[in-house]
Amino acid sequence: MSYATVNPFTGKTVTTFNDSTDAEVNLALDNAQKAFESWKNSSFAKRAAVMHKAAEILRNEKSEYAKLLTLEMGKITAEAEGEVDLSADIFDYYAEHAESHLAPRKLDVNPATKGEYHLLAEPLGVLLAIEPWNFPYYQVARIIAPQLSAGNTVLLKHASIVPQSAAAMEKLLTRAGLPAGVFKNLYATRDQLDTIISDPRVRGVALTGSERAGAVVAVQAAKALKKSTLELGGNDAFIVLADAELDKTVKWGVFGRHFNGGQVCCASKRMIIVDELYDQYREKYIEGVKNLKAGDPFDPETTLAPLSSQKAADLLKKQIAKAIELGATATEVGPKIPKQGAFVQPVILENVTLDNPARYWEFFGPVSMLFRAKDEEDAIAIANDTPFGLGGSVFTSDLKHGEEVARKVSTGMVFVNHPTVVKADIPFGGIRNSGYGRELLDLGIKEFVNHKVVGVTDIDGDF
Repeated sequence: MSYATVNPFTGKTVTTFNDSTDAEVNLALDNAQKAFESWKNSSFAKRAAVMHKAAEILRNEKSEYAKLLTLEMGKITAEAEGEVDLSADIFDYYAEHAESHLAPRKLDVNPATKGEYHLLAEPLGVLLAIEPWNFPYYQVARIIAPQLSAGNTVLLKHASIVPQSAAAMEKLLTRAGLPAGVFKNLYATRDQLDTIISDPRVRGVALTGSERAGAVVAVQAAKALKKSTLELGGNDAFIVLADAELDKTVKWGVFGRHFNGGQVCCASKRMIIVDELYDQYREKYIEGVKNLKAGDPFDPETTLAPLSSQKAADLLKKQIAKAIELGATATEVGPKIPKQGAFVQPVILENVTLDNPARYWEFFGPVSMLFRAKDEEDAIAIANDTPFGLGGSVFTSDLKHGEEVARKVSTGMVFVNHPTVVKADIPFGGIRNSGYGRELLDLGIKEFVNHKVVGVTDIDGDF
């Protein structure tokens, strides 16, 4: 596996990194296990100090950290800086809440049960985090902030196209005062990942990535009897009801589909509009997409980023072509994209019928699938006709009714009048092919702890 920084706008290779050697991997495992023996006994105050310091550094040096994201995967400057801020918020959140989330709890047992029983949350040990390129800091922060705060140690295997961002996260935590061995970035190979997951020193695996990667890692973890969490792809529904405020809805639709170049697991990929609004929505949506400006992601005027790599762009173009071959109709939208850079022309796919497999694909880029729903009931049915189950949204002027509709959408997250809300204090995760487990809030920090019962009793006679 080749780790390299390749600027997706210029196509030039900036720098390359050697794969980790087997000896380096084994040393990292040794160090992580040794560090765990002391880190697990550290105070929450000590852990919180590290988290707060990491957040402070990110905010004070936001521009420098953001530049790495733009260089490595093409994120436009404003969005890159927003990701740095969000990552800082996550570190601060767990600095402030980890102790209360993991506080021992006295169990309210039946009075006939003699004695006292407490539920403790103890760290498991060394964890492996396998993370993707689309949010190089945020994806890492949302696993290491809670798990380091819980007393676990973490090895990171990041995406091969963001090696500098991965190294930056390790340096950040070192500067923040994290002891050596508690968090380590590895440029691991696929074979080494299998070895790491199988190693008895590793007690859990967290992956954010594709369905294919998730299936492989889930099997490997299961064979080794390790706990795993998976945050995989999505094909989120963007439901537009008859009473939706059209201009506002279209604005959120353009944002929800094209933020981060459309490379978001919980992006608004399937727009499901009730029949009476469909034509109006389509017309306004096309105008909104036309206003996006593709260009150098370092240019503040750019609002449509290139894809993360030429490989990603080529793959998306092949998906579009296949969808058309299978019967979908395609409308290219907006000015022609620049010849330079890993760009894909924004496309609207329609008439993606039930017998077209593309209906169930995840398009990771500026491709919008529009569906005409007969009515609200049909819109909900279309929304739930997917193997995924990550997020979704409902747009309506009636907030109470919007919540009722949201409850009928079968996903891990649904938002009313907003395409998605990602914050440090809102849990993230899905169901079905979108994976299992949750990150953030108290749910995230409790994924990799031992929920241990301690009972103190002195019972005479039979059990």
